Amino acid sequence: MPYKIAVLPGDGIGPEVVAEALKVLKAVGAPSEFEHALVGGSAYDATGNPLPPATLELCRQADAVLLGAVGGPKWDRLEPVELRPEVGALLPLRAELNLYANVRPAHTFHALVNASPLKGKNGLIDLVVMRELTGGIYFGKPRERREGGTQAVDTCVYSRFEIERIAHRGFEIARQRRSKMVSVDKANVLETSRLWRETVTALGTDYPDVELSHMLVDNCAMQLVRDPRQFDVILTENMFGDILSDEAAVITGSLGLLPSASLSDARDGRVFGLYEPIHGSAPDIAGQGKANPLAAILSAAMMMRFSFGDAQSADRIERAVERALNDGLRTADIAGHGPTISTTQMGDAVAARLS
Repeated sequence: MPYKIAVLPGDGIGPEVVAEALKVLKAVGAPSEFEHALVGGSAYDATGNPLPPATLELCRQADAVLLGAVGGPKWDRLEPVELRPEVGALLPLRAELNLYANVRPAHTFHALVNASPLKGKNGLIDLVVMRELTGGIYFGKPRERREGGTQAVDTCVYSRFEIERIAHRGFEIARQRRSKMVSVDKANVLETSRLWRETVTALGTDYPDVELSHMLVDNCAMQLVRDPRQFDVILTENMFGDILSDEAAVITGSLGLLPSASLSDARDGRVFGLYEPIHGSAPDIAGQGKANPLAAILSAAMMMRFSFGDAQSADRIERAVERALNDGLRTADIAGHGPTISTTQMGDAVAARLS
């Protein structure tokens, strides 16, 4: 029975990179049905809603979701803020689909070590940021402006249940890797972080085979630059994970290389997830064939692995990406002063190297 994949190309370069991910999925022979829908700024322009009810329902009925990117300056000043793509589409998608576990691998390809801002071996990293995605300050209430707009309030809230379920995912992924996990918080200042640390520490007794440590977020940000190779799995809350995963991504050479998976609980024995590159919509290069599709393609590989249990297809896609890079093929973001190929040419190159 074919997998039903909801395809949400979104805004800016989103449609371009998603097209290449679909090209590779079809080339790898995944038995899939693809149904497209509007989301983000393009959905607002067409319907007045950045997340139309039909799009949300399609996602609910799908086995997995492939998302491009949303947002851009065109929609940054919409009022109320719930009409802006990031607030009115991404956050509701995560909440409504219960996508609480964000998996962001950061892996340096050997062919691109010179593209890393870190020199030598320090630029060769292989880590995963496990980010809690549906709690914390991005979802806390109240969220308001007070005293004539001169004061603003955001609220950070976490429950023990929310922390336990993301920590379980972190420990499980650590077991599949090098069995090391550092939990990142701000327990010296924040009450939510103190609950986070207590909860993760208690849960760690159920995973004696995983080496658990704790680190304050400011120290972790520094250590990612000083010695990123020390990290295997980084477990952290929503806002800290947002920041740290982007920092880790830059070490690999480009945001255009990093995929992500946002996972919910199992449905009928399958893990439901939304898969997307971590980069934004990059409207300044949209429609010019300059976008790097590799993050979207690698997100499709994560879909095959996590939602469909097809590690063989995932491995084939990841090897094809590495072969294309080893052969010297580069989009503009990773080319330096060398020759470049277009978005579609990179997608063609990966599809041609599947084996």
